[in-house]
Amino acid sequence: MPLTDTAIRTAKPGIKTIKLFDERALFLQVAPSGGKWWRFNYRFGGKHKTLALGVYPDVSLKLARERRDAARRLLAEGVDPSENRKAHKAALAGRAANSFEVVAREWLAKQVPTWAKSHAVKVDAMLERDIYPYIGARPVAAINAPDLLDALRRIESRGALDTAKRARQTAGQIFRYAVATGRAERDPSGDLRGALAPPVQHHFAAVTEPKEVGPLLIAMDGYHGSPIVRAALRLAPIVFVRPGELRKARWAEVDLETAEWRIPAERMKVRQPHIVPLSTQAVDILRELNLLTGHFEFVFPSARSRKRPMSDNAVLAAMRRMGIDKETMCGHGFRAMARTILDEVLNYRVDLIEHQLAHAVKDANGRAYNRTAHLDARKLMMQGWSDYLDLLRHQAAGLNVVPMKRASA
Repeated sequence: MPLTDTAIRTAKPGIKTIKLFDERALFLQVAPSGGKWWRFNYRFGGKHKTLALGVYPDVSLKLARERRDAARRLLAEGVDPSENRKAHKAALAGRAANSFEVVAREWLAKQVPTWAKSHAVKVDAMLERDIYPYIGARPVAAINAPDLLDALRRIESRGALDTAKRARQTAGQIFRYAVATGRAERDPSGDLRGALAPPVQHHFAAVTEPKEVGPLLIAMDGYHGSPIVRAALRLAPIVFVRPGELRKARWAEVDLETAEWRIPAERMKVRQPHIVPLSTQAVDILRELNLLTGHFEFVFPSARSRKRPMSDNAVLAAMRRMGIDKETMCGHGFRAMARTILDEVLNYRVDLIEHQLAHAVKDANGRAYNRTAHLDARKLMMQGWSDYLDLLRHQAAGLNVVPMKRASA
């Protein structure tokens, strides 16, 4: 006779496994340990088989009968319930293996070796915070433009327009990787062009008018704090590298005899080695600083630990103490200053300037210049730039100087 809930609850385990039969080949298997499992017997292809339907009490008598009936329907259609279950599990596993998050992490792992560590950390954090919670578990091939837009709108709603734009671009790279590896048909991010509010453009504060550069340099010369920070302040406008590249400079990279600073690829934003020709002014500053920090690893060591570079706020804090506000100048501003004046005032070739800024510069054949490209011309340009800064400094101080003639390059 059919089982009842009472009979199942009160069933006692025996010395051996016992079976309590329901109807239509459904039975409850009771182990000596007390565990109770639902089973369904059937024949397929002339063979006797048993299908597990779950554990009591998580699977009630009613649910067990529903699962048995579903299996019987499959048998009526000529489908083996056990094989059907295996196929279903495989499909679920396949979808999990091809989820957006899995594909994104695989893509990210391939990018990290070519990125600066700080950039990789930012991208990973953005995906963890803004993308994975909403579409990370979904099969990458099943995500459409509205799904992605919903996630991006959440970023946009908190006013992070730049982040929303970068998130769309990053998602697009991940989708294209999924397409390339055969796990998606297309990249839906392209359908969202114009769907997000455009980010407000913010430019780094910079002094780019020659008449304003001299007073700025004189103000910076007036810094009387740490000699290490003072040297960094004096060197920053001369070499115009990125702030992080300057503060993490190592003495092993600097050759004062050849007047070159060779920055390895792993410390550059574009992940390419870079040469900074050092003018006589830059060499003088570094020779003086070498007496103080030359026995340390870093050219500009931290005041708290000589085993670390100075903080990324050291130069900025010094400028603020001298009354140079954030609307006037920032650490990146020296790059804009050099880029503008070298081109518009001193008339140096744009490709030389861009190469010295460590931007991605290509030759006439579309190939990226190597680090030694036009090195002699860049040395002349860097010396001319230092001389011009001295001229502006002297003019601002009211000294009687003759305007310089730049060296040709």
